[in-house]
Amino acid sequence: MKTISGTLEAKGLKFGIVVSRFNDMFTKKLLEGAVDCLERHGVDSQHITVVRVTGAFEIPFALKRLAALKKHDAIIALGVVIQGATGHADIITQNVARACAQIGMSDGVPVIDGVIGVQNLEQAMERSGSKQGNRGWNAAEAAIEMANVARQLS
Repeated sequence: MKTISGTLEAKGLKFGIVVSRFNDMFTKKLLEGAVDCLERHGVDSQHITVVRVTGAFEIPFALKRLAALKKHDAIIALGVVIQGATGHADIITQNVARACAQIGMSDGVPVIDGVIGVQNLEQAMERSGSKQGNRGWNAAEAAIEMANVARQLS
């Protein structure tokens, strides 16, 4: 039996990160966590491309453009969507998640969904660097692992 699995060795790999400016006090922390993770695992900072977009709904457009360039081993989506009085936040997070999967499958590059949907500011703080860790870091680890899996499957 042959088993293929990713490692967390990132030296020589290139990553794209698309991050929303909306809810910047949280997305800034997610970005810091993702970049820190990539660099600690051996990625040269020159091999990280960061694209900033207005909000989470604009993330898929930039993901698709980055994927089409075929210059990155994996791409990470980062954003924070906080639930309001309507179901609008759920619609955004579901559509972004669906787009991440579709872009990854159609363009052949792993796209990691690091967009968090939360009910309130406290949950946003917890997931962007306090009690529950940093979702940006977690997304970067998943990107490294999937980039290595993709290389093995090439």
